[in-house]
Amino acid sequence: MKKDIHPNYQETTISCACGAVYTTKSTKPSIRIGICASCHPLFTGQQKFVDTAGRVEKFARRFGKISFIGESSNKKKKTK
Repeated sequence: MKKDIHPNYQETTISCACGAVYTTKSTKPSIRIGICASCHPLFTGQQKFVDTAGRVEKFARRFGKISFIGESSNKKKKTK
């Protein structure tokens, strides 16, 4: 192997937004992540619904009630 071409592989800490801290090795001195195994819904079994800035309500106001494919609607098609 050639000398002085490989990055420095060092011990690093990974810190999550939930407060969990993990220690591993990497080329970076510290890593910050937004979600980890301690707070991810797949691993915790708790599902969180986050409605950012009322987007669901904004969609409902804009488009109203929308029928899905396969549902019958009260509207009849016009025939000539």
